[in-house]
Amino acid sequence: MGGHSIEVRSDVVIKRYRSWHHDEPGREWRALKLLDEHDPGLAPAPVTAELTADPPSVVMSRLDGAAVSGEITGKLVDALAEAVTAVQQAIPPRELERMPARAGHPVELLRLVREQAAVVEPDPPRAEALRAARAWVERPALEQVLAQPGTPVFGTGDGNIANYLWDGTKVRVIDFEYSGRSDRAFELAEVSEHIAVWENDPAGMTAVLERLELTAAESARLTECRRLMALFWLLRVREAVRSEQADRTLALLQAG
Repeated sequence: MGGHSIEVRSDVVIKRYRSWHHDEPGREWRALKLLDEHDPGLAPAPVTAELTADPPSVVMSRLDGAAVSGEITGKLVDALAEAVTAVQQAIPPRELERMPARAGHPVELLRLVREQAAVVEPDPPRAEALRAARAWVERPALEQVLAQPGTPVFGTGDGNIANYLWDGTKVRVIDFEYSGRSDRAFELAEVSEHIAVWENDPAGMTAVLERLELTAAESARLTECRRLMALFWLLRVREAVRSEQADRTLALLQAG
């Protein structure tokens, strides 16, 4: 069972939360209000919220378009690059500083995969990747590298490709349960390495990332964060896609 239920009406969407351990309703409502103020139309408009109800709920406008599916090519590449950049940069720095950090942090994720990579019995499709991963996660300076602050951006907290709605002209963004202050490289790593992205298109978000201009520091941090996210998914994917995920993880770990 997921962390929420969705009721879609003709003009609005009602989201009811089954879990609010990370203040999911509050995060979503805050994000919708700020995005509507600073970049209206990029995300659903906030309508009403019952944040203290049981269960809490958020009502938002219904957007046109459907979840991105199939090959990420042509106009969709540019539209996704524009949407990913827009949502990260929509909230002004002064307001971003006052936001709570997004749920989940690179160092938290590193500690989690360290534990899980150490105890998992590797099956053949992922044995080599896990051996390389164990060496990578135990690098003495890795935690320090991931703890360094990257370029501050608003983070959606979820890289699932289904959260990007395409109407043939523009991409809009939904689902901000885990959103908050984050850094650019980590957010790009999450969306580019999310398992749903790779299951959607064997090329993933490669073409989208090529459209983005990154500083040298952002590129270096993105490499490490992509490795981290790929390993996270390798430890979780179902057997049917384990071999492909192992290959992707190994390729990232072996890249220069």
